[in-house]
Amino acid sequence: MGRFDGRVAVITGAARGIGFGTAKRFAEEGAAVAIIDLDEAAASDAAGRLAPTGSTAGAIGIGCDVSNAESVDAAVARVVEELGGIHILVNNAGITRDNLLFKLTEEDWDLVMNVHLKGAFLMTKAAQKHFVEQKYGKILNLSSVSALGNRGQANYSAAKMGIQGFTRTLGIELGPFGINANAIAPGFIATEMTDATAARLKMDVDEFRRLNAEANPVRRVGYPEDIAAAAAFLCSDEASYITGQTLYVDGGSKLG
Repeated sequence: MGRFDGRVAVITGAARGIGFGTAKRFAEEGAAVAIIDLDEAAASDAAGRLAPTGSTAGAIGIGCDVSNAESVDAAVARVVEELGGIHILVNNAGITRDNLLFKLTEEDWDLVMNVHLKGAFLMTKAAQKHFVEQKYGKILNLSSVSALGNRGQANYSAAKMGIQGFTRTLGIELGPFGINANAIAPGFIATEMTDATAARLKMDVDEFRRLNAEANPVRRVGYPEDIAAAAAFLCSDEASYITGQTLYVDGGSKLG
């Protein structure tokens, strides 16, 4: 018996990185998985790569712009039609447009807010209709340690702290309907996104990871599997008495 047997999980931004690691973990534990990504070809490819996990529940890849209401509604409708329902939503889709405040453009502000905050809002609004009707649902939002402030990330930091406020409000509003809403705030996770940051800073990827590992008490970087493990717990029935919370999965980087 898998922890998510009979459950359908929708994960946004899941063609790679944290999203794919979470999709893989959920599939391994029995869930049928819908991978949502702006790039439908990448989403379909990622869904195909879940097959070796041994899950027979099924996986599909869907192209969707999470910042567009029509695109979101169509994606959720397709999930319900093809996989038979929806029980878990992981709002993971995200982008970065880093720059110091005086260089940050209005477009870069809006892009980050639209994907992170508006995207989480639209996906949650579409999913909660089904959650409320069935009196069951798990919502997990991805925040970040950058929510606490990070040089060159005024837009990203604001969006990620907004996710935490959004999560607490969801906990209050949706708890009476059998729905749990929580968030994870990852620290430095070794992904294509953080590798791209190293490239932008003209740093060697291994050196960039080493420096970030030395900046936290456990002396290592995180991996998508670390976030997936926390996500699997928070989206399970074992966590049914937890809602509105943000769990920092960061190697203790903000303890000092």
